[in-house]
Amino acid sequence: QVQLAESGGGLVQAGDSLRLSCAASGRTSSSYAMGWFRQAPGKEREFVAVITWSGYSRSISTTYYADSVKGRFTISKVNAKNTVILQMNSLKPEDTAVYYCAAAPGRNGWLRTRDEYDYWGQGTQVTVSS
Repeated sequence: QVQLAESGGGLVQAGDSLRLSCAASGRTSSSYAMGWFRQAPGKEREFVAVITWSGYSRSISTTYYADSVKGRFTISKVNAKNTVILQMNSLKPEDTAVYYCAAAPGRNGWLRTRDEYDYWGQGTQVTVSS
């Protein structure tokens, strides 16, 4: 089992920045993928970003982003911890959503669909006013 604890959501104005954090505890693995998804009211949950690392080079990770956030959002990992940060800059009203952290221990690769992840956080609200 993996427990995911998210933090960092809030209400900001367009152009501002926010930093989301997701700490994973429980099951460990040499391979791991952790991603962020978001769900706006009345819409499907959509992929935002993923970070993945594997094998012996656990300090080396790769990332992938949805086109809608590329260049504005950055996903990173706190080394030696299964904690992932989503730094969100130049926020837009259309970024307003509940943001969910997801984990797939034992897997690597740019996982971009919901069913590829085994564990989910409770979600944190991000609201961007115009």
